[in-house]
Amino acid sequence: MPIKEAIILAGGLGTRLRSVVSDLPKCMAPVAGKPFLHYVIEQLTKQGIDKFIFAIGYKSKAIEEWLKKEFSTLHYQLSIEEEPLGTGGAIKQACEKATEKNVLIVNGDTLFNINAEELSTAHTANNADCTLALKPMKNFDRYGVVELNENNNISSFKEKQFYESGLINGGVYVLNVESFLKETLPIKFSFEKDYLETYFSKRKFYGVIQSQYFIDIGIPEDYEKSQTELPHIMSFPKPLPAIDHSWTLFLDRDGVLNHEKHNDYIRSWDEFTFYDGVPEALKLFNPKFKHIVIVTNQKGVGKGWMTLESLLNINHEMTSAIEAAGGRIDSIYFCTDLEETSPNRKPNTGMGNQAQKDFPSINFSKSIMIGNTLSDMEFGRRLGMFTVFLKTTRPDTPIPHPFIDQAYNDLLSVAKAL
Repeated sequence: MPIKEAIILAGGLGTRLRSVVSDLPKCMAPVAGKPFLHYVIEQLTKQGIDKFIFAIGYKSKAIEEWLKKEFSTLHYQLSIEEEPLGTGGAIKQACEKATEKNVLIVNGDTLFNINAEELSTAHTANNADCTLALKPMKNFDRYGVVELNENNNISSFKEKQFYESGLINGGVYVLNVESFLKETLPIKFSFEKDYLETYFSKRKFYGVIQSQYFIDIGIPEDYEKSQTELPHIMSFPKPLPAIDHSWTLFLDRDGVLNHEKHNDYIRSWDEFTFYDGVPEALKLFNPKFKHIVIVTNQKGVGKGWMTLESLLNINHEMTSAIEAAGGRIDSIYFCTDLEETSPNRKPNTGMGNQAQKDFPSINFSKSIMIGNTLSDMEFGRRLGMFTVFLKTTRPDTPIPHPFIDQAYNDLLSVAKAL
């Protein structure tokens, strides 16, 4: 059964943000002209949540007044801490007001763009006491790590330290209200330490791995990052622009036009295979764009796995096949450099800048970049292009993402949408 009710923990003091945020509850820190809490509420309503309980304490009047003004039609209750109760005490007090069997718990200073339906389905199927949304991360030390067994039961919680990779507790839970309220817990306690880490081996605690966008504004660096990322994330998908013949189309090659080779490179024309629908897509693009160019990283040449002559032959044969199908490619730019710092290696913008030198009428603000990697998307974003991500080879890429304006399954779908 879909989850319908959420408790938002909105009593944080925001001590670490005092250098950039005035005397406000942390969840009310302004992000692009709106309190951070606005984005949390918006994200949850998009997930089908229609009942809210706000667990508030510090500077609670600021939140009360804002909710009355901005969300007067929202179905919500307030759970006010007269003194700090800790995360556990705040949740326990708010659960007394809950009207649903299971509630979603989120933090008012963190946005994890979870799939609530997936989380709720797993929780119900496992008849769980608590189900955690877990975010995969790399190279971090701000968070501890959560480990799962083969049945997705929580098997351990590890302390904060540096980890090369791991699953972090994203601060989003589906909680069985009745079973939680039956626990013998004090008035003031930590939900994480005194409930999750104390009871995980005795209760039905499960984890669901979700790789969607995550941001915690608890430190100034991430708070500043949220200023540009959150408005974009919340507006995804961005409407496709109105294309006229002054626009330019930038395309990656492998994984966009043709099938990639896993951990290898297309070394000869014999190994090159267009995805279904690509010739038709390029035929549709032909009359719509003034320029159509390819920008592709080709480290296989730099590694000595293939020759430059082989790459040039592939480009020639590919262009001929596209033209025979009624499409065109005006130019192909490739980077064979191995160094990530090479100005021509995506996401660096050298190939785009060279294209503009060769075709002075190219306007990056009237250009679209289509690719299948975040490197392609960052390349387009750095140059100010509209970005389209194809899910051909990396379907697990977290979407929405700050670098991605729209996402499609294949190139033909994009061509038909323009």
